[in-house]
Amino acid sequence: MANIPLVDLKAQYHSIKPEMDAAIANILENTAFIGGKALTNFETAFAAFQGAKRCVGCSTGTSAIFLALKALGIGPGDEVIVPAHTFIASAEPIVYVGAKPVFVDVDPVTYNIDPTKIEAAITPATKAIIPVHLYGQIAPMDDIMAIANRHNLLVIEDSAQAHAAELNGKRAGAWGRIACFSFYPGKNLGAYGDGGAICTNDDALADHILKLRDHGSVVKYQHDIVGYCDRLDGLQAAVLGVKLPHLEDWTEARRRAAARYNELLRDIPGVVTPVEGPGFRHVYHIYCIRVPGNRDAVLKELQARGVGAGIHYPVPLHLQPAFAYLGYQRGAFPCAEEITASIISLPIYAELTEEQMVQVADALREVIRNQ
Repeated sequence: MANIPLVDLKAQYHSIKPEMDAAIANILENTAFIGGKALTNFETAFAAFQGAKRCVGCSTGTSAIFLALKALGIGPGDEVIVPAHTFIASAEPIVYVGAKPVFVDVDPVTYNIDPTKIEAAITPATKAIIPVHLYGQIAPMDDIMAIANRHNLLVIEDSAQAHAAELNGKRAGAWGRIACFSFYPGKNLGAYGDGGAICTNDDALADHILKLRDHGSVVKYQHDIVGYCDRLDGLQAAVLGVKLPHLEDWTEARRRAAARYNELLRDIPGVVTPVEGPGFRHVYHIYCIRVPGNRDAVLKELQARGVGAGIHYPVPLHLQPAFAYLGYQRGAFPCAEEITASIISLPIYAELTEEQMVQVADALREVIRNQ
């Protein structure tokens, strides 16, 4: 059987090769490596795509969260609530600015932050909530915004996996004060290197982040504040500018693939497939299932059968050595711990074929049967 990668960036590149090669050649020919039209054009287009007033490109999704926290004045002595089940980049920037991450358990069905657990984590030091739109499905933002409004908290949406995702017709970034996106190559909208962006409807906030990302300056050699070097370069902006017009079609292809997986896996005992709630548009950055029995053994056997499966993410944040200083113990967030012990990510991308999905399903069925 042919190997099926978890992500197939080569297939995507070949589907848009002529326009991508032309865009990259244009950047090289004009040596427009930092700033320039490719960047401003992409920022304008991505803001419109997400339904936001402003977009500011930056170097990574992690730097987007960092710049958001800095621009909102969060620092030493402050606490920021973040889900226990996510990639570490959701929480690292909280530490960068000198604040304290406060973890909250996640919902057992969607794996997003559980809004019923948030208020118990709020203290007088709490300044913000970072809900993560995990795997491509928006967190329950109606409930989260109601909590934030009751307690006068800022909301920073970690939208790194949720380009084009919606809840009740509103896209990621239309809920909180600011939204942060990643363009890591494997994302639904990925660059050919690192990249990120923030989206916001607050002009003053966007203008401040423009300065923060580029040494405190918007006029060359005039530095109004001490800033950072967190720019999105022209080459990556050009790559993203080529990809963005294809994103809706790619998103619908992912959604069709997820629906087909749901059908193919329905009869496999103990396998739990993703749940898309009413009013949600899940964009399936990750197609994450839960499997019965020994997850690690299932994963190993799938990979032996040519299925490029993975785990997103195997260790909850409160049990990561990097956050041991916070004092959390095993058992603190039982849902996150149970989920991380049983999840497997299956290959999903716009170019995934029916034959490949059948091969994945057949392999999983055989592995589960043989356990």
